[in-house]
Parts: sequence; structure tokens; C-alpha cells
Amino acid sequence: MSFFNVSNGRSSDWKNYEKIVLRLFFIYFILQAVPLDWKFYSHLFSTDVLHLNFYGLFSLSKYAPRFFGITGFGNWLVVAAIATAGTLVWQFVQKKEPDYDALHYWLRVILRYRLAIGIIAYGLIKLFPLQMPYPSLSNLHTNYGDFFAWKIYFHTIGITQGYETFLGFVEILAGVLLFFRQTTTFGTGIILGFTGNVLAANFAYDAGEQVYSAYLVFIALFLFVYDLPRLYNLLVQQQYTIANKFVPVFNNKNLKRSRVALRAAFVLFVVLLGFSTYANYTSEPYKIPRTAGLKGSYGYYNVKEFKLNGEIIPYSVTDTNRWQNVVFEKWATISIKIARPIKPDSDTGEGYYVNDIDRNFESAGVGGRSYFAYTPDTVAKTIVLKNKNKNHAEETFNLTYNQLNDSTIILKGVNEKKDSVYAELNRITRKYMLFEGRRKPVKL
Repeated sequence: MSFFNVSNGRSSDWKNYEKIVLRLFFIYFILQAVPLDWKFYSHLFSTDVLHLNFYGLFSLSKYAPRFFGITGFGNWLVVAAIATAGTLVWQFVQKKEPDYDALHYWLRVILRYRLAIGIIAYGLIKLFPLQMPYPSLSNLHTNYGDFFAWKIYFHTIGITQGYETFLGFVEILAGVLLFFRQTTTFGTGIILGFTGNVLAANFAYDAGEQVYSAYLVFIALFLFVYDLPRLYNLLVQQQYTIANKFVPVFNNKNLKRSRVALRAAFVLFVVLLGFSTYANYTSEPYKIPRTAGLKGSYGYYNVKEFKLNGEIIPYSVTDTNRWQNVVFEKWATISIKIARPIKPDSDTGEGYYVNDIDRNFESAGVGGRSYFAYTPDTVAKTIVLKNKNKNHAEETFNLTYNQLNDSTIILKGVNEKKDSVYAELNRITRKYMLFEGRRKPVKL
């Protein structure tokens, strides 16, 4: 491939220190952006194409190398050490210097597409509000102080689904701009502002994506710096500035065909990810349990009467056995308010799981309530409750249920300790400003 500068008609000159820096960044970013880990390809080729779920594609878009079991920013240090050693070796073993314009071009191409696929993937799970679901009814009956900081942040975005969709659109737009050399600076500028804010929020709220969001910001910064001097001259110095356009010229037809084929493969991947993300949103949001809840049970219930081993326990906000209230979700989750110490699940609820018991977004990062997945048997009128919190996984209830009317449910059975349990639940019809709307009259 020959490569030339349109503005002056000749290949640009590189200073010695610039060559060293470029070689360092080339090795560093190739290790960071190009999947060289065998586990990536093992995951790729083990994917069932006929039963493809969106999270498998989404996971591929989040590739990052991991060395010696190290997680977090430690991997960056390992990559930096390898890149430094590689730069030194390169200096001594090279017989002929490469075309640094071509090297720089290909590095920018790789990073443009790597950044685009990463930012579009996250844009899609916001465009179709999957990343930050609407708060569950149980979450609405949880004290503010019982939420982890990240859960508050997610709920703040999740209650405004339209805004979350808009944020996704912005990310996708920025990713699309990276497809073209002429609009790369606009795309990276949006990403630096948008994802830079996300990075700050991830650190402030301990949202669990600090490393990956920093990785995307770092790539965007590297790409943006290319046009920074010209932007400074134009916007700050207010001087006449000519865009420095580079145009690749491919003399090798096979190389040109390969470039077109790779671009087509990339677009196909993005299209598949888009369709699979939409399908997951419309039919089976990955953070919400799949099984439908007990028919006619959805709502908030006061526990009118509670018995443990046949003994009536009066209502109490301090008794560690007495149920105070119960929430039946639209899906197969029951949450119970009990004055019992809870060790919250520190997970962020991310990940795709087949079993409802493992879909823990609703219960992760929150205390104050115990969340149970349940399996209803509508013939035998029984339900088995299993605590979704991995720190209290031993807690279970084997219960029978009786829906006396549209507002009363009787539960009775035994817990994991073989204690007998009886609870009479009375549904309370409540108005929620989130549901009713703040800008229209509400009849209480």
C-alpha cells in the first residue's frame, strides 16, 4: 500500500522520537484491540449460530486481554511492559524501517473499528432499554439508604426510558461516524464528552465498568489527538486551517478486496447485534426473570397475620422472623420485608443467564428486602421460594398458596429449617407517581 498526504502531495516526515512513540503505541494497541487470546476464539467458535443470543455477540464486542488471571488496570501494565520491550527489540532487529504513514494509518483503522463496535454495542442496550431496566415494584418499596450507589445511578436513568434511548442513539451515532475517516474526529469528540462522563459516573458510583469505559476513552483520545493541533488553530487561534486528509492508495487488488470483505463482516456483525438486541428487548430482557409470575398476584401486600410454628407473631418492625410486607412481581419473583440482617449481593447483575435464580439484577446492590425466585405449580397450588442472594442461598420456603379473592393470598408451608410458616397477605392498592405521572392530576 502506498500512502500520501493530499495537502502537500508527499509522504510526511517522521522525527526519531515520533517513530519510537508510534512503534510503542502500535504494539500496545494491537495487543489491546486485536483478539490474540485463544479464549476469545474458543468462545467465538463454540457459539451456537442457530440459537444465537445477543449477549454472546455483546460479550465478543467487549473483548479485552487478560494476563495471568489479572483483572482490571493490571492488564494495562502488562500490555505496556510488553509494548515497551517490543519497541526496544524492534529498534535493534529491524533491517528496514517501515512506512510510518502506512503504520499510522492501519493503527487508526483498527482503533476506529474497535472503538466503533464497543460504543455501538453499549448504545444498542440503551437504545432498547436493557442496560438500565425500569425499577421493579420491589425496588419502589425499598428504602433509599438500602441501595448501593450504582443501583441508585441505574434507577435514575432507568426511570426515564426515553432519555436512556436518547443516550443510546448518541452512542450509536458516534460509532457510525467512526466508520469514515472524514468524520472520525466528530465521532471521537462525541465519545470523549459522552463516555468521559460515563467514566466519571462509573468511578463515582462504583458501577463496575471503570476499566472498560476508561479503555474506550483512551482509544478515543488517541484518535482525537490527531486533529487537535488543527482544531486549536481554528477554534482558539482563529487562524485559517486546512484539513489534513490522508487517502490510502491500494496497489494490491487482494489487499483491497480483503479490506472490503472485512468492512462487510464488521457491518454484518453490527447488524446481527442490533437485531438480536431488539429481539431480546421485545421478548426476553436479559436482566429480568423469564418465567411469568403467578396470575393475578402482581402487587404490594401487607402481611395481616403471620405465624411461625403455629404461634402468632404480632406486626413488628424489629422481629427478625416476622414478615412485614410482600411484593409479587410480574415475573416469578417475590420480595419480602423482614427485619433480618442482610448481606447484600455486591454483584452488578450483569451477564446473561438462562435460569431465573441467576438473573439477579433486581436483587443485586440492595438490602432491606429478601428476593426469592419461585416455581409455581398451578395444579398442586404450590410454590418453592429460593433466595436469589448468593450470600443467603440456603434460605428456601416450600409453600402452598390459596388466592381467596383478588386481594387476599394465603401462604403456608415450611422453611429450610423445617419451621412451619403461615402468612395472610392483603393487597394494598397504591398510587405511584412514577406510574401515574407527575404532570397530571392524581386521585389518591
